[in-house]
Amino acid sequence: MVLFAGVLMLVTGLLELFRGIMAVARDDIFVTTPNYVFKFDLTSWGWIHVVVGALVALTGLFVIRGLAWARIAGVVIASVSVVDSFLAIPYYPLWSVVVIALDVFIIWALCAYREA
Repeated sequence: MVLFAGVLMLVTGLLELFRGIMAVARDDIFVTTPNYVFKFDLTSWGWIHVVVGALVALTGLFVIRGLAWARIAGVVIASVSVVDSFLAIPYYPLWSVVVIALDVFIIWALCAYREA
């Protein structure tokens, strides 16, 4: 189960990282919402996604290595990624929902772990 969570964290982290790179490099592919409460410049959202994606992927590597602290950090960082993707729904809705679903599976897999 932990291996599943770690691999899923690598995939989710890379998805977040790519979304961030897309927003920084070419923000014209994203939908713009005129009266969004959490409105940031898309370049700012891009850098937020790059940082969160890198943290998720890096933590996923440590989870795969079986470190106990990485499971706890993985739950926290995946939760941050859920909030990050939720706030970015107006900019890229389908991608945000996919990343939220993957993050929920990560949290479930890390919380369901039991020592043998």
